[in-house]
Amino acid sequence: MKLFDTHVHLLSEHFDEDRETLIGRFTEQGIEYVVENAPDIGDSIRAAALAKEHHSVYAAVGVHPHSASEWDEPAKFVLRSLSKEEKVVAIGEIGLDYHYDFSPRETQKRAFSEQIELAMELDLPIVVHSREATLDTLTILKQYPGVRGELHCFSGSAETAEELVKMGFYIAFGGALTFKNARKTIEAAQAVPMERLLIETDCPYMTPVPLRGKRNEPAYVRYVAEKMAEVKELPVEEVVRITLENGKRLFGIK
Repeated sequence: MKLFDTHVHLLSEHFDEDRETLIGRFTEQGIEYVVENAPDIGDSIRAAALAKEHHSVYAAVGVHPHSASEWDEPAKFVLRSLSKEEKVVAIGEIGLDYHYDFSPRETQKRAFSEQIELAMELDLPIVVHSREATLDTLTILKQYPGVRGELHCFSGSAETAEELVKMGFYIAFGGALTFKNARKTIEAAQAVPMERLLIETDCPYMTPVPLRGKRNEPAYVRYVAEKMAEVKELPVEEVVRITLENGKRLFGIK
């Protein structure tokens, strides 16, 4: 089994005590690749370095909506420089978060739009975070025809998923797909064609059933794959194979 966890946060403090040990177990756990997603400029630099040190780790660099107030010309310069690294494969995670509103919404929109422009300039995909901000997310994305990427940890409706797929986006599902109250998420997953599906953990957060309450890890992406196989009525091996190929295609991994 060759699993691709397309969204991890291994640089989180939750992994400070055993990060290298955890990465060292990837092969025996069937983890082929992970993409480390940075929330700010400091972690973008660290993510690029982590990817350079480990064969199975790739990096997305960007400024999360929580940190949107730090987006400025020096930040753009750093991301442009990091993009030259071979294993930096996306600009992310970027987007809008109206649940916490840690940054003013207009600041979030500006940071999101300008990072999309940067990604298009660099010919890189984007990793989009959208929480309670569907309308504004779609409005901004539609301003940039030709942009490519994924909506990570998707929590929207089946109709929204279908609209994003028509725009050329991939849709990534994580541990929420396994939750008891996941009817809306399951309906969205059913609406997405297999060639546009990705799986992820968003670790250390969003731990899937049956391990709720524990720290999430890349190895637990197999539970998302198993649930997706149930939803799609396919063998789990087929879901793993297709999502691996989808991830490689999106992120340009040969």
